[in-house]
Amino acid sequence: MAIITSKTLITSISLFHMTLGFIFITNPRRIPDQILVQVLGQSMGIPHARGFDAQSHALAFLGSVLAFFGFSDLLSFSMPEELGSLYYWGTQAPVRALFSIILTFYIYAFGPSSPIYGGAGYRTRGGYNPSYQAAGWGGDGLKNRVFFTFAFIEMIAWFWVWVTLREERSGVVDRMRRNARRESARQDRDE
Repeated sequence: MAIITSKTLITSISLFHMTLGFIFITNPRRIPDQILVQVLGQSMGIPHARGFDAQSHALAFLGSVLAFFGFSDLLSFSMPEELGSLYYWGTQAPVRALFSIILTFYIYAFGPSSPIYGGAGYRTRGGYNPSYQAAGWGGDGLKNRVFFTFAFIEMIAWFWVWVTLREERSGVVDRMRRNARRESARQDRDE
C-alpha cells in the first residue's frame, strides 16, 4: 500500500493547478522567479521566458484554463470510488503522464540546448548552441524554463499517480467484491 494515496496526490495536483491559475491571472511575473524554475532551466540550458513580465490576455486565458482543470479534477471525487479510481483516473493518469513525457522530451530534444544541434553533449558557456535555428512555428514558444518546469512536474506527478493507482487497484476490486457479496446476501435474506 502506498504511503500517499492517489486521492491525496490528485487533490494536491488540482490545488497546484488552481494556485498556478490564480498566479497567472493576478501576478505572472512571480512564476519565472521561482527557484525550481531557475534551477531546472539553468541546469538544462533552457532560455528565460520573457512573456511573463506583464499581465496579458493569453496569460489570463491560461490561468482560467488551469483553474478550470484543477476545479473539475477536484469535482471528479464526487464519483463513486470504483468508477473514479478504476476507470476515470485509471485512464486519465497514464494519458496525462505520457503527454507530459512527450512535452518534456520535445523541449529538451529540440530546444536551444539540445544535443541534436551541434553534436551530442555540445554546450557553450551560456548553455545555448549557436547553431540552433528556431523552426518558426508555434511550438517554439514552448521552449522556455517555465513551460519545461511545468511539464517536468506534471510528468513526475502524473506518473506517481498512475503507479499509485495501479497499487490501489487490487484493494478497490476486493472492496467491490465484498460489497457485491453483501448485497447479494442481503437480497437473499429479503426473499
